[in-house]
Amino acid sequence: MGAQLREYRARIRSAQTMQKVTSAMELIATTRITKARARMEASNPYARAVTQAVSAAATHSSNIDHSLLTEPEQIRRAAIVVFTSDRGLNGAFSQNVLKETEELATLLRGQGKEVVYYLVGRKAVGYFTFRERSYDAEWTGTTEQPVFATAKEIGAALVERFTTPFEEGGVEEIHVIYNRFKNLVVQEASTLRLLPLEVVEGVEEPDDELFPLYDFEPDAEAVLNALLPVYIESRLFNAMLHSAASEQAARQRAMKAASDNAQELVNDYTRLANNARQAEITQQISEIVSGADALAS
Repeated sequence: MGAQLREYRARIRSAQTMQKVTSAMELIATTRITKARARMEASNPYARAVTQAVSAAATHSSNIDHSLLTEPEQIRRAAIVVFTSDRGLNGAFSQNVLKETEELATLLRGQGKEVVYYLVGRKAVGYFTFRERSYDAEWTGTTEQPVFATAKEIGAALVERFTTPFEEGGVEEIHVIYNRFKNLVVQEASTLRLLPLEVVEGVEEPDDELFPLYDFEPDAEAVLNALLPVYIESRLFNAMLHSAASEQAARQRAMKAASDNAQELVNDYTRLANNARQAEITQQISEIVSGADALAS
């Protein structure tokens, strides 16, 4: 009985220690999510403005045969850019993106397309490495604090691969999969076809927003050529900021759930320890009474 009581008390101390750790991580995530959300919301107007400008330039240049706008007759090889996190303890944040990636890859292969991967985040790299699956490039270390230089580097690599002929290893379609931040409770894995360019999926726009009228100098084609790299980089950076905010929100919820579970364990083991202590006291009283009866007789 005494050994059982010691075991319950040891488990109570272990759960309390874990609760302190998860509570601290929850507070840290709460602080970081405010900053990550502010950065994401600050980037939305710029991404929306670039999307509108590119859409207008593409409309005025509809007769231009641009490599980033032209839909190939047959798509034989597609690339998937996967945005996950560098660290864990964030629930199903990375798992949802990887699951979406597998579903998209299965769909593309069913259409007869070869699939290549570009990975962002150590979780994606670990997932592919453990399964001994090949990928073309990786970027790690900036998922919690995204920097524009990383988005620019990813964009340059994707555009270079997209403009390379298929016979030389180029791709004809590029998809981006990331966690889109909706609110503190809902973050969903989203798929965006980045290239060939589709300017209909821009950042969410207010219903009452007025669209500006554009005048292009020197002409719409020159403006479009200058805007396309900016557009791709802004879309990638906006996806990185959405992913960072979603990661912190997922970690906050996961750590809160872990703290609540630890408190439940403490309550359960406290009750079991009290029962064991009561049983031990009852047994001791019974032994004392039995001994006293034996001496009296």
